[in-house]
Amino acid sequence: MIMSKPTRLHPRNPHQGRYDLARLSRDFAPLQQHLQLNPTGEHTIDFSKPDAVQALNAALLKHYYQVAYWQLPPGYLCPPIPGRADYIHFVADLLAGPEGVPTGKQVRLLDIGCGANLIYPIIANRSYGWRCVGSDIDAVALKAAQLMIDSNATLSGQINLRRQTDSQHILHGVIKPGDAFAVSVCNPPFYSSAAEAAAANQRKRSNLKQAKSPQQRNFAGQQHELWCPGGELAFIRQLIAESVDFASQVGWFSSLVSQQRHLKALETAARQAGAAEVKQIKMQQGQKSSHLLAWRF
Repeated sequence: MIMSKPTRLHPRNPHQGRYDLARLSRDFAPLQQHLQLNPTGEHTIDFSKPDAVQALNAALLKHYYQVAYWQLPPGYLCPPIPGRADYIHFVADLLAGPEGVPTGKQVRLLDIGCGANLIYPIIANRSYGWRCVGSDIDAVALKAAQLMIDSNATLSGQINLRRQTDSQHILHGVIKPGDAFAVSVCNPPFYSSAAEAAAANQRKRSNLKQAKSPQQRNFAGQQHELWCPGGELAFIRQLIAESVDFASQVGWFSSLVSQQRHLKALETAARQAGAAEVKQIKMQQGQKSSHLLAWRF
């Protein structure tokens, strides 16, 4: 990624500063066809093209996380890896004790809405050795994610998938009796309607074409990945409400929050639900900022 300003990523995040796209393309040959020179003569890609962004993600996953095969079905969400990695490193800090961040298979992470991309479990497992469970309501996404697991020896036996069969629930039906997770993560649907999601995506594409900026580059995404009635505020409120029933099985619950204006209401909801501790963590990637809300009982 070409950035003109410091990214202020988490100190353990390996995606600091500029991407060495020439080196990445040597490690992952399909990226080569997407390289171009910007006005200052530096390598970049066209971030308005989903194929180019997917090739960059695949190259990053191969180079930094030893994932040789990573392929998304057409039309599924292709997330920016540096920001997703930041989330994992910040939740790792939540688990840290006097001896530092816990590592190894005894630490279990639950990803609510893992999608076809499986980004959070991949980064968590390859960075810290955690065992992960990914859940999703979409059978096609889970099939693609399972293919990634089966196609990479580094991931085999490290990540398990579960399908949420009830669209009215988030945690119920996914967390089973006897399960114990150190932390849950979630990238909720941000928008409240299909029209709102489509308008936001069009603005991102227009901004990229005008400014050639890599700051906004989330493209595609299925309905359940992008929007739900009430948007992220309603979704996270439901997540908080359901988390009460699993307070003894999950150490920390967490969710990405894209709109800062939602934080106060969500923190209030967590405290009213009986959370003993609530934390807001700001994450910064270039000009883009988001927040992580975490709570425990």
